[in-house]
Formats: sequence, structure tokens, C-alpha cells
Amino acid sequence: MTLETFSIAEARNRFTAIIRGLNRQPFVEVTRRGRPVAVLLSIEEYKRLTEQPKRFWDAYQAFRTQTPLETLEIEPEIFAVRDPSPGREISL
Repeated sequence: MTLETFSIAEARNRFTAIIRGLNRQPFVEVTRRGRPVAVLLSIEEYKRLTEQPKRFWDAYQAFRTQTPLETLEIEPEIFAVRDPSPGREISL
């Protein structure tokens, strides 16, 4: 995906069209004198960026549910949960 860029003047003149375009791409860059100064985001992208981070286990479970491992050629055993036993004894 290529980043669409508009000068401030262009953005002012084409604001409605730019906002409609955020349905096709998550963000556009706004420049002043050729230098980036701002970004306009779709509401979906804004929500994605500002949502609370998931706990690791929740993210892991979501990944396992949503990702067909066989299409990635990953053996399911690689995701096996570690042995819950306390491990070896050590002397202090």
C-alpha cells in the first residue's frame, strides 16, 4: 500500500474526498512545505492503535484460534505449553 500525501492546502480543498478515502486506506499524511506534519486516521485505525494491549495469554489464544497453522507449515507441537512440573531440585 502506498502512503497518500497531501499538502495542507490540498487537504483543506479536498477534505471531504480525503475523509471518504479513509475507507480504502487507514491513514493519509499531511505535509507543510514538503515535510510531514500530521496524519489523518480512519476511525478503525484509531481504535486499533488506542485499544488496550492484550495480555500475552489472551493474544496467544487469539492467535491460535485465528491462525490455521497447517497453512503456515508449522507443526502444532511447537506451541505446546511447557511441562507444569516444578522442575529439578537444587541444593543450596
